Order: sequence, then C-alpha cells, then structure tokens
Amino acid sequence: MIEALTAGLDQVRPPLLWGFGAVFCVLAVATALVLILPVVKPAGDWRELRLRVWSWWVMVALLAGALALGWIAVTVLFAAIAFIALREFLSLAPLRREDRLVVLFAYLSAPLSFGLVAAGWYGVYLVAIPVWFLLTTPFLMAMAGQTKAYLATVATITWAVIVCVYNLGVIPLLMRAPDEGGAAGAAGMVFLLLFATEANDVLQYCCGKLFGRRKITPAVSPNKTWEGFIGGWVLTGALIWFLAPVFTPMTGWPVAILAALLPVAGFAGDVTMSAVKRDLGVKDTSRLIPGHGGLLDRIDSLTFTAPLYFHLMAYYALDKY
Repeated sequence: MIEALTAGLDQVRPPLLWGFGAVFCVLAVATALVLILPVVKPAGDWRELRLRVWSWWVMVALLAGALALGWIAVTVLFAAIAFIALREFLSLAPLRREDRLVVLFAYLSAPLSFGLVAAGWYGVYLVAIPVWFLLTTPFLMAMAGQTKAYLATVATITWAVIVCVYNLGVIPLLMRAPDEGGAAGAAGMVFLLLFATEANDVLQYCCGKLFGRRKITPAVSPNKTWEGFIGGWVLTGALIWFLAPVFTPMTGWPVAILAALLPVAGFAGDVTMSAVKRDLGVKDTSRLIPGHGGLLDRIDSLTFTAPLYFHLMAYYALDKY
C-alpha cells in the first residue's frame, strides 16, 4: 500500500498543480472577503457565508490530498462519501423498522462496490448493483414477509444505492487508468470532473441571481431560472472546452459533447434531489457540512455528472474501459 501511495505522488503533474493553485487562489480571495465584509457592513449577517468558505477549505484540502496520494486514497475517500450520502438519504426516507434487513444490505453495497473498484474487477462492478442488488433487494423483503409498501420501499432503496454508491464509484475507476490520462494524468481527469461540476453549480446560481426572471421549475426549485441555467450551461461548457484538452486525453468533437452535456447533467442532479427533499419535507439532508447542509446536498449534481463523464471518457479516450 505504501508503494501505491508513493506511486500516486509521482502521478502529480504540473497541470494538476496549476489547477489546484487556481482553486486555492479563489478560496484565498473569498476568505479575504468574508473577513472584510463584517468590517465594511457590520449590520449584515455574514456567518453562513463564513462557514461556507471555511468548509470549502476543508473539502478542497481533502480532495487535493486524496488526488495527490493516488487511487487508493481516492477510493477510500469516495467510499466514505458514498456511505455517508446513502446514510443521509436512508435516514430521511420513509422506511420502517421492519425494513432494517434490506437497509443493512443497502449499507453493505458501499464497501462491496468500492471493494470491486479496488480489486480492479470492472466487469463485475458494472453489474453488481444494477443487476444483482436490484434482484436481491426485493427478494430479501419478500423473505422477510414485508408486503406493505413493498414496491415503494424497493424503489426507494434501489434508487438511493444507485445514485449514492454506484454513480460515485466511477470516480476512483478513473484513477485506475493513470497511463491514459493525458498530460495531467488520472488525477487530472478527476479534477476536471469535480471542478466543472462545482463551477456549473456556482455559475448557474450567479447567472440566476444577476439575470434570472423566468422560473424553470417553480414547483420544485423556485430559485432556478432559465437565464441561470442557460448562462451556467454556456459558461461551464466554455470552461470544459478549454480545460478538457489540458486535464484529459479528450480532444476535438468529443470535448464538445462533454461540454454540452455535463452542465445539463449537473442541473438534472440538483433539481432531482430538490424534488426528493420537497417530497420528504426537508431543506437539507443533514447538518454535516457547516454552511452547506448535508453531504448529499453538496454532491447532488456530482451523482449525475460522474457517470456521464466517466462513460464519455471510457468511450472516447480510455482503452482500459
């Protein structure tokens, strides 16, 4: 394991250093602002903004450390993220004590899936959850004699596992292709996924605040507007168009496809989780991250962008998959 972590450090390439350098510069500016604003406008309530910025420092530091250490660290980190996100979801879902056997089975899907990634069993990983978990879950409920709300419970648990566990498992899979990652290496591919996903969230929010008038999903997320969505889509697409050849082995029209689809996937993940939370009657999935809410609140877009990004990379750029 020590040799693998050392090899991970050897995979840190200049583009990745420049990328994280830019992120840290942005965070430094944000930190300066949250320190200055209370002095300039003492009447304002800047606590939540301050908490958001401090939380971003911690999250970026964790990601940077994991990417620097290599695929083992990234696998462990995202296994923990997937487990926590799944726990947040299942803690809010309308499940009963009688469902505890199938809920336990759902929790075991996280170490199982990421264990398959660690073992390099890509073919087994592809079918473990979409096929075998999907079949085993209703069987366990039937054997336990649980027929009340049977279909709803099976659908809830299966959807949660696919979104929170299976969709995030593709991120460490990218780290298992270090020789195909282009000038930035495998860590560069993961960096671009995370950076573009978060940038899309921020840009859609900013464009919506500045120009938003027409509601896009008023019943689900009243703050979302067509102007915010289109503005974020264009700006994020432009970022991907310029950065993908630097951080990934993709070039040409496949980059255009990625640039066009990833912002839409991020928006879809955000809106879908908003619909889930409205159905459950909650604003945040937990209070784990100060200023942000739950972990699932922070990665809702990523649960949709990660599989899209991985499959486009696998199809157009990675021979390993």
